[in-house]
Amino acid sequence: MDLLTLLLLAVGLSMDAFAVSVCKGLAMRKITWKKCCIVGAWFGGFQALMPFAGYVLGIQFEAFIDSVAAWIAFVLLVLIGIEMIREAAGKEERMETDTLTAKEMFLLAVATSIDALAVGVTFACVPVAVISGAGRGMNTLIGCLLIGGITFILSCAGVRIGNEFGARYKSRAEFAGGAILIVLGVKILLEHYWGN
Repeated sequence: MDLLTLLLLAVGLSMDAFAVSVCKGLAMRKITWKKCCIVGAWFGGFQALMPFAGYVLGIQFEAFIDSVAAWIAFVLLVLIGIEMIREAAGKEERMETDTLTAKEMFLLAVATSIDALAVGVTFACVPVAVISGAGRGMNTLIGCLLIGGITFILSCAGVRIGNEFGARYKSRAEFAGGAILIVLGVKILLEHYWGN
């Protein structure tokens, strides 16, 4: 796998994290670079870690990962989306809309990076060739860090974009964010069974 292919793969893998980052930005009243970086670090970190973990696990687990990855992502995204919609429909003003709890961010990061685990398994079959002369493991590590870095940048941008839109629409924006998460979960499940 050459550098251009890896870059395209990184952008493709980061799109789920970008969409969820937009949802997070929708719910934030006030945005700071620190909040953008927290979201970016969670998503970028998991998008770097999961492919490497998949590579380490190797080809023997490919069938198992492929069979459950879509369901795990679907369940997590739908549950989080339903919770966002429920909270958006609530009468009382929520004070925690702009918090980034470890539990919520962990669930979102896992949900958006589970497909990267399966991609990591393919790295065991299709070697990454970013730097000629570097070993296979080093090239894979560099590839995973590149995926994480691109996801970090796009996630930070997603929070910013979501916040600009969400500041005008408040609870409707959070409702839309929850709906987007549910649609994203359904999309992952449908692509697993009927995609490609």
